[in-house]
Amino acid sequence: MELRQLRQFVVLAESKSFRLAAERLFMAQPPLSIAIKKLEEEIGAQLFERSARGVKLTPAGEAALIDARRCLRDAEQFAESARSVDSGSAGELHIAFISSVTFGLLPRIVRQFREHFPDVRLVLHEANNKEAFDGISSGTFDLAFIRQPALPPSGVGMQPVEKDHLCLAVPSAHRLAHRKTISMADVAEEAFIGYLPSQLGGGLSAACNAVFREHQIRPTYTQSAVQVSTVIGLVEGGLGIALVPAAHIHHASTRVRFCAIHGETPKKRVGIALAHRTLEESSVSRRFREVAKQLSR
Repeated sequence: MELRQLRQFVVLAESKSFRLAAERLFMAQPPLSIAIKKLEEEIGAQLFERSARGVKLTPAGEAALIDARRCLRDAEQFAESARSVDSGSAGELHIAFISSVTFGLLPRIVRQFREHFPDVRLVLHEANNKEAFDGISSGTFDLAFIRQPALPPSGVGMQPVEKDHLCLAVPSAHRLAHRKTISMADVAEEAFIGYLPSQLGGGLSAACNAVFREHQIRPTYTQSAVQVSTVIGLVEGGLGIALVPAAHIHHASTRVRFCAIHGETPKKRVGIALAHRTLEESSVSRRFREVAKQLSR
């Protein structure tokens, strides 16, 4: 049994005339008559009572009409679901994210994406860079917000979504807290709070080490942490000072001061990128990246 046969059956039941049904189906009347006869033989029941005035559904036909209409609706829903997913307007996305993006970037992109694609279900997973890259490679995640600099594994692409630079975070009671800019030479002997190095290399640990190398500083670390928010909390507790992404300035305690780094330290040293599979990427994933790209401008 084919959908074409069910459609012919439903149209004939609604038209109650082979002639009218054939016109609606854009076919000749004899082939329609033959098709309905074959359908009745296939299911083993008479569906219509035929007369010179037209056709009328039998009790078996009345019962079959309900199921036939439901099958056609389900088939249309099946096709619509497939088209929606293929076009990127429906489906499901598993997105990994580092904690830093929850302060503004992630909510902003998610809010905009949901406005345009309300039928896409977003499933968010907090992860570090390594976990995110592993998840992209294995297919567990479709996308991941990654801290740059980072070296992606083979088959993973990177789309920058937020460029940033490092600044110095110091306790509000620190001797240099009143300054807008601080030279690295002024803090060469200070105790620093650092970042645990990424197993894939890169990340904030690598970015901070590059700054220290440029200024020929061998830092003394009192503590190390993974998340920027944790590092800022340790600074607030007076355990040391730290290099942090400037994007966190507006989301931290008043007991921490953020000062620009004086000198030649280049901007855009750190940032956030959206990692994705370079092969077999879904349309829904591409749609999300398009929204992120628009907002990053």
